[in-house]
Amino acid sequence: MAKKNKKSAEHKERVAAKQTKKTAQKEKRSKAKGKDVDSDAEDADLDAILAQYAEEQAKFLKVTEVPSGPPAPRSSATVLASPSNRNEVLLFGGEYFDGTHATFFNNLFVYLIDRGEWREVTSPNSPLPRSGHAWCRGGNAGGVYLFGGEFSSPKQGTFYHYNDFWHLDPATREWTRLETKGKGPPARSGHRMTYYKNYIVLFGGFQDTSQQTKYLQDLWIYDCSKYTWFNPVLTTASQKPDPRSSFSFLPHETGAVIYGGYSRVKSTGSAGGKQGKGGPQKMALRPMVHQDTWFLRITPPESNSAASAGPIIRWERRKKPANTPNPPRVGTTMAYHKGRGIMFGGVHDVELTEEGIDSEFFDTLFAWTTDRNRFFPLSLRRPRVPGKKQQANQASKSRNRGKADEEELLKNLKALETKQGIRDSDDDDDDFMQSSTPKTEESIEPAKPAIVRFEMPHRRFNAQLAVQDDTLFIYGGTFEKGDREFTFNDMYSIDLVKLDGVKEIFYTEPENWNLLDEAESDEEMDEDEEEEEDEEMEEEEGDAMSLDTPSLAPTEVTVPSVTQGMEQLEVEEQEAEHPVDDTRPQPRPFESLREFFTRTSEDWQNILLEALRLKGQAEGKTVKELRKAAFDIAEEKWWDSREEIMALEDEQEAAGIGEVVSMNDRTENMGGAGRRR
Repeated sequence: MAKKNKKSAEHKERVAAKQTKKTAQKEKRSKAKGKDVDSDAEDADLDAILAQYAEEQAKFLKVTEVPSGPPAPRSSATVLASPSNRNEVLLFGGEYFDGTHATFFNNLFVYLIDRGEWREVTSPNSPLPRSGHAWCRGGNAGGVYLFGGEFSSPKQGTFYHYNDFWHLDPATREWTRLETKGKGPPARSGHRMTYYKNYIVLFGGFQDTSQQTKYLQDLWIYDCSKYTWFNPVLTTASQKPDPRSSFSFLPHETGAVIYGGYSRVKSTGSAGGKQGKGGPQKMALRPMVHQDTWFLRITPPESNSAASAGPIIRWERRKKPANTPNPPRVGTTMAYHKGRGIMFGGVHDVELTEEGIDSEFFDTLFAWTTDRNRFFPLSLRRPRVPGKKQQANQASKSRNRGKADEEELLKNLKALETKQGIRDSDDDDDDFMQSSTPKTEESIEPAKPAIVRFEMPHRRFNAQLAVQDDTLFIYGGTFEKGDREFTFNDMYSIDLVKLDGVKEIFYTEPENWNLLDEAESDEEMDEDEEEEEDEEMEEEEGDAMSLDTPSLAPTEVTVPSVTQGMEQLEVEEQEAEHPVDDTRPQPRPFESLREFFTRTSEDWQNILLEALRLKGQAEGKTVKELRKAAFDIAEEKWWDSREEIMALEDEQEAAGIGEVVSMNDRTENMGGAGRRR
């Protein structure tokens, strides 16, 4: 949304300037036709337009869900993994600007993961069309909560911000507008929401006025059991995040975590646009890309007397994350996945001029561990080639299977000769399986195999992300080239455990995409010409140097590498942040979560029992409860170490190592001299 926010401010000014140039032509056309057909788009009555939408929507008598194709192209929509069904991904709202008119949507789409199919849901109670809204799952309360967003006239001359609050039951697809007690958050868009226990937490965003775009820094907490919004009041000495929108807002076991965002701040510069001491000064708004991290600690009220005041909150500023993506980028809101934020794409504005914005777009994937406050790049991994040992095992299994098939064939031939009929040795098991499972002929035909690539989707910003059952879904986004803006209409999925390629769910080429290829080919020709000129200049300079400069004997000089210095600095920072060694069991390369827990189950149960004894809660726990809790903390450790272990796996694969076995495990299966070795 970060780049979208600039669209809400600067882009509107550029659009208005273009419109003024065409005003005279429009007036001439309007006199010829008797009226200006575009005047209603500029001076639109938004209340009347929204009332017409509501009237059309009321014609739906009930919630209906019908099969459909993928959603039409749109930006600033919201995508969420369904909290009630691990097989569904939800998509709502958004807008599409074709260069002239903006269209807003309020249909709900459901993507069925196992079938690869879309469903479109219409409802008489659906929120009105919007983009830039925020929604999140309801935590302990269940369901999905949605707040705010924006709507505009067809030519985006006038904007409207919502302050309505909604609840969606993902099982029944039923929308309900929530009438809360007391005062709620003001209207806005570009904000973010997350959940904590029985609370919905909302922060930031922006409001468009006729004069400026105002960025917000207010915090609101909704109690799902009391149907009340709380606006915690902090003291003037309390620190809190600066105003911003389009940041990442992730849940945490003791509150929530904020990273990054975008805003525009006032700065004083000279009349020429550059900051300096001399000459007349003027105030200007410059873009601000935030890279700070804040932790929001939420403490629920302990007594009923304090319940009316709401939860106690405290903002805590954290250090800058280690290994932050460089250069800084916006339009990269993260999706939450097991203590991590998954980030894709983004844009970095190199230079802002009167002609436009020179921007760099990205297609990189990162994981940000919220507790360790560190970024890790995620790279796709091609399927591993089996080693010699695995190939030998597979060949042995194949030979054994072939021998068994040959013996079975001889038995069947002998049975035919004696006219006893053919009967497999596993017929009893087959009879049971046939009685308990349907025939394969009656099962639904699977969809055609999806396209899997080993390259990330095209560079973009403001892509919508969601994680469902360890799978990342990437939907849409925007790309710019010169003064052209392309809205992607595609969707992909990536297995975050295997990272074995990008699965294309659907792809429709953006409108006028062919113009992008022409522009890029022209740029490449210009770059080639510049390179040839540079090479000619270097050759001429080299010839001149060879004639004028005597030859020097080569000397070996050892210079410390800048990269080595940076790596050493990062190690020192990491050691400073984590001075205490983690003595808990560590995952091994090429070890699955199941294998890791099987190997270390006893250790995790002992760690859990020790922690419970310190809290005085060890008694009354069953073995099943202890094992389940031990698996949870082992899983947390497995995911926390995932990026580092994958880096080790890549190094070992490059060295031809496909499996690592500890000496303890190896000697357990050996005897005699082998154990002592």
